[in-house]
Amino acid sequence: MHNRQLFLSHLAQTTDFPLMIEIEKAEGIYMYGPNGERYIDLISGIGVSNVGHRHPKVLQAMKDQMDKYLHLMVYGEYIQTPQTKLAEALANTLPAELDNVYLVNSGSEAVEGALKLAKRYSNRREIISCVNAYHGSSHGSLSVGGNEIFKRAYRPLLPGISHIHFGKEDDLKNITTDTAAVIMETVQGEAGIRVASESYFKALRKRCDETGTLLILDEIQAGFGRTGKFWAFEHYGIQPDILVCAKGMGGGMPIGAFISSKEIMGHFKNDPLLGHITTFGGHPVSAAASLATINILKEENIIEQVEMKADLFKKLLVHPKIREVRNKGLMMCVAFESFEELKPIIDRAIEMGVVTDWFLFCDDSMRLAPPLVITEDEIREACTKILKAIES
Repeated sequence: MHNRQLFLSHLAQTTDFPLMIEIEKAEGIYMYGPNGERYIDLISGIGVSNVGHRHPKVLQAMKDQMDKYLHLMVYGEYIQTPQTKLAEALANTLPAELDNVYLVNSGSEAVEGALKLAKRYSNRREIISCVNAYHGSSHGSLSVGGNEIFKRAYRPLLPGISHIHFGKEDDLKNITTDTAAVIMETVQGEAGIRVASESYFKALRKRCDETGTLLILDEIQAGFGRTGKFWAFEHYGIQPDILVCAKGMGGGMPIGAFISSKEIMGHFKNDPLLGHITTFGGHPVSAAASLATINILKEENIIEQVEMKADLFKKLLVHPKIREVRNKGLMMCVAFESFEELKPIIDRAIEMGVVTDWFLFCDDSMRLAPPLVITEDEIREACTKILKAIES
């Protein structure tokens, strides 16, 4: 059986219409098919390949670590250099209070850990999240998701969850002394790149402080340089109590983290002992890849170029069928009239060698989240093809 048949026969499917693009190799912003097809990856594997596919420094860090050891022991028992160095590097990108890192395997797992930590620390049970939020697909992360379409088939989910509207200051009154935590994407992703004001985030921070509520910011998509700052919350003059990250963190390897203060995180150590456990979290090869990714972002002037590259996309993507381009850095949304108009454009762009996508809760809009290392010439080529796809 060839790969296509094996894919359909033995890999669990999540839709009846998978993209079915076969990739044999990837490098930089490009993916290559078995017959030499070349695709520009404008979604970075959904926000993962911030430093591009197979960055040489990421590969070298992985190879160096593979020569030493792979998995040794469940998280938090042995002193492993890749984990400790990564935790230090993450802490160095953050305000002093956010100095304690718990490494996991994915964004959903990071959200699960953050929710548990908030409940354990506050001794409260109510969690508030946003309408049209997306925080992952496991039971806890799905519970705080903000779109009923994805939730209704799996109820009952976690109790005590309520929702507010992202960016609406009036709704902040719903945060009370019964609220353990507010979990919020710093930039809403699957809602179609929704951006709130600095005044909103400052009001949110103030309300959480007034009620003793922990603020969890989800930067699974927005972190690691995607918005033009290392962390998206840096745009708003606030800081969270718990920060959640993954996706672009690993340079293509699976890894995530939730980060807080030593005082808050310390509540996992007692009552019960081992308050959160993971076997493979902080896998040494993934941790080495993540540390290399941080160093690349810092040393290669990548984040400083994000805003300029985003502006070039906006300058080039002008067409009567494009209603709006929304963005925070290279976290971008190109809005069309409807899904029925957008889907053929996406399909045609793929035929022309440009991979884009739509959003779970905003299916009239095209997702653009290219590797941050994309060049100006590559942006021009990609936009030319998107415009041709629109025309055809």
